Amino acid sequence: MEENKGRIGYSLINLEEITDTPSPNYKLVLQMAQKEAIEKGVPLIIVESDVEVRKDTLERLMRFYKEHAKIGLIGAITVDYEGEVNFPYLKFKNVKEKEIATSRSLSFCCTLFSLEYLKSYDFMDLDDTKDWYDTTISQTSISLGFKNYVLMDVQVLHKPHGSRPWKMLKYSQPLKYYWKKFWHGKDKI
Repeated sequence: MEENKGRIGYSLINLEEITDTPSPNYKLVLQMAQKEAIEKGVPLIIVESDVEVRKDTLERLMRFYKEHAKIGLIGAITVDYEGEVNFPYLKFKNVKEKEIATSRSLSFCCTLFSLEYLKSYDFMDLDDTKDWYDTTISQTSISLGFKNYVLMDVQVLHKPHGSRPWKMLKYSQPLKYYWKKFWHGKDKI
C-alpha cells in the first residue's frame, strides 16, 4: 500500500496483493473503502481508472458536500475530449443547471459518497451475483432519504474503456458486445 499524507492525502492499494480475482473487483473495493472511510471519519471519493480529474475536482466535490444537507452521492459530470457530456451521463446532456438533484442512477466514474450515507448502508450486503453496484447504491441512497446530485460544472474526462477493452465493442460491434454482456454474464448491474 502506498500512502501520501500531503494536503489531500490518499492511499493506493494494489489489488494484486489482496485478491487473484480478475477485474472487476468493485464489491471488494467498495467494502474496503467504506470501512476505511468510516474509520477515518471522512467521505469517500471514487475515481475510476478511465477518468481524469481536474486540479480542483475533489475540492469542489467536498465544498458542495459541506454546503448541502442530507447528501448521499455527488457525481462529477463526465465529458469527452471535446468537452461534450458522454457516457454514462448522456441522460443529462442538455441540462443547463449547474447542479441536478436526481433520483436516477449515478455512475461512480468520479463520485463522492457522504460519510453519513456510508454509515447508513453496509456494503457487505451488496449482491454477490453482480459486477457493478452504481444502480443499487444510488437507489439505496434515495430510499434512505438522502439526496443524490450530479454537478454539471464539475467536469471530468471519461476516456473510452481502456481498462476493459471488450467494452469498446459497444461502439464498433454492438451485437457482439451485447452477446458477451448477456450470454457471458459480463457487467451485471
